[in-house]
Amino acid sequence: MVKSIINLTEQENRTVNVVKAKFGLKDKSQTINLIIKHYAECQLEPQLRPEFIKEIQQTQQHAKFVKVKDFSEEFKTK
Repeated sequence: MVKSIINLTEQENRTVNVVKAKFGLKDKSQTINLIIKHYAECQLEPQLRPEFIKEIQQTQQHAKFVKVKDFSEEFKTK
């Protein structure tokens, strides 16, 4: 396990305390770990949720698609 000393502004410290209280965590270390985990899930490499994959598969089965080779020709003004 890595230990770090971090500097927080008053507002950042309050935010950490609010998250800590909201989730009933024991200490700020758990809180910061939760914040980092949430960020990683949402921002770094979000996985496609099963509901979204199912929706895309249903769309592919029921929707009509048009194959386009060159978008510039499709969107030329006449």
